[in-house]
Amino acid sequence: MFDDAGLLRYSRHILLDDIGIEGQERIALAKVLVIGAGGLGSPASLYLCAAGLGHLHLCDHDTVDLTNLQRQVALASGDVGLQKVAATQVRLQALNPLTQVSTYPCKADPAWLAKIVPVMDVVLDCSDNFATRHAVNAACVAAKVPLVSGAAIRFEGQISVFDSRFNDAPCYECLFPHSEQAEEVRCAEMGVFSPLTGIIGAIQAAEALKLIAGIGESLRGRLQLLDAKTLRWHEIKVPKDPACRVCGSTF
Repeated sequence: MFDDAGLLRYSRHILLDDIGIEGQERIALAKVLVIGAGGLGSPASLYLCAAGLGHLHLCDHDTVDLTNLQRQVALASGDVGLQKVAATQVRLQALNPLTQVSTYPCKADPAWLAKIVPVMDVVLDCSDNFATRHAVNAACVAAKVPLVSGAAIRFEGQISVFDSRFNDAPCYECLFPHSEQAEEVRCAEMGVFSPLTGIIGAIQAAEALKLIAGIGESLRGRLQLLDAKTLRWHEIKVPKDPACRVCGSTF
């Protein structure tokens, strides 16, 4: 399915035995939804596009603010005031015109998610609030679409994969139940270390590509926590909650 230019563009993937031409073809046929075009969504989208993703769907209702440019690397100074998804689309298409990019300048509410998530191969949650994260998780569980979830605040990052295609897999609700919700914290109030968002966003792209190509071991059932000040990673095993209100068998 690749011409000579495509084979050359993706040659460093094709040279990898775990990916090869077959894996690259799976990537080129895949559809991925990225929720949020901010600190995590910017690097994640750039890497997915560069890697040859077939169709990237990007959702964010916000416009570009000067304060975004410290970490949202798909944006530029001239984009201030523009829709984030529109400005990001320009960068992605300049990076790789072979990737189709669809944009949605809207909020990812449950009704919208119920329509779009079932036709995706993977969803990346790059949002910054619990309401959206829970809505995305519920939609992914209902459609049995794997979810790559990331978060970054101050110097602390976290990432996991919630893959409801597996009966024993936990979902986001198992880890962060509505009833035990932590206090909402946002970059605008607490700050965030610029490269941290790049680290977590890049790993989200890596986990998505692994799922699509069928390689390696995903972060399913494992939560990775990063302290960027010491660059130390900690891993927590995340079991499925049988009483989970979203994915549990006893609810």
